[in-house]
Amino acid sequence: MFETLSFINLTATRIFHVLISNQIVLTIILISFVMLSKFLLVKLIHKKEKQNKRLKINMLDNAVTVLILIGIFNIWAVEFQKFAISIAAFTVAIVIATKEFIQCFIGFLYIISSRPFRIGDWIQVGDDYGEVHSNDWAKLTLLEVDIDAYEYTGKTLYLPNSKLITASIKNLNFLKRYAMHHFTITRDASVNPFIFLDGLYTKAYEYCADFNDVAIRYNQIIENRLDVNIAGPDPKIQVATSEVGDTQVLFTIFCPTDRAMDIEQSLTAVFMAFWFEQKQLQEKNIIDDKVESLT
Repeated sequence: MFETLSFINLTATRIFHVLISNQIVLTIILISFVMLSKFLLVKLIHKKEKQNKRLKINMLDNAVTVLILIGIFNIWAVEFQKFAISIAAFTVAIVIATKEFIQCFIGFLYIISSRPFRIGDWIQVGDDYGEVHSNDWAKLTLLEVDIDAYEYTGKTLYLPNSKLITASIKNLNFLKRYAMHHFTITRDASVNPFIFLDGLYTKAYEYCADFNDVAIRYNQIIENRLDVNIAGPDPKIQVATSEVGDTQVLFTIFCPTDRAMDIEQSLTAVFMAFWFEQKQLQEKNIIDDKVESLT
C-alpha cells in the first residue's frame, strides 16, 4: 500500500515537473484558465448588473489582456531574453517595424491616464464622430453618429490608438441630450424676411415651450461645468446674404437632440409659408398697380 502511494506521488510529481517545464502546455493552460474565468465573470455581470454593463465588460477585457501578457512574459522570460540578445543587432529595425504598435500602446496609456472620455460618451476624433463603445491597447471602437442629424448611422468605427495622439479629441457628451442646433434657409432676395421675422420668433418659442425649463437648467449645468458662457437657451434668428446675393436666414435653437430635426422641419415649413405668402402678396400688389396705371 505504501509503495503504491509512493509510486502515485512520484508519478504526479514527474507529471507536474513536465508540465512546468513544458512552456507551451503551461501557456495553453494559462490562457484557457483566464478565458474561462472571463467567460464566467461576463455571465455574472450580465446576470447581476443592470447598468454600466459595457463599461465593466470593457474593463474586464483589458484586465484579461494584461494578465495574459504578464503570464506569457513570465513563462517565456528566459526565451525572450535569449531572443532579445540574439537580435540585438536588429533592434532598430524592429522598433521601426513595430512603430505603429508602440504608438497604439502609448495612445492607450494616454487615454487611461488622462481620461478625456468615458464609455458611452459622444466624441470627435479628427473628422470622425461617434459614441465610445470600448477601447483596448490597440484600438478605440466608436458607434458612428451623424452629428448633423444627431442619430446613429449603424456603422462601427475602429480607430487605432495612435490616431488619438496625432488627432484632436473633442468630447461631445453634452450633445447626447441637448444640442445647439444651427441651420440655414436660403432664398432669393425678392422677399424681405424682416417683415415676418417676429412671426418666426413666435413659432420658434412655441416649439421650444414644452422643454424650455429643462433647457434653461441644462444650459446652466453646461456653463458651470465648462466655466464658460454659451448661447441659449432662447432661440436666435439672424438674417444675412450669401456670396451671390441671396437672402439667408440663420436659426440657432437649443433643444433636445432627438427633436432637433423635427423642430428644424417645422420652422422651415413656417418660413416657407410666410415667404410664399409675402411673395404672392407682392405679386398681387404689382398687378393691382399695373391695373391702376392703365385705368
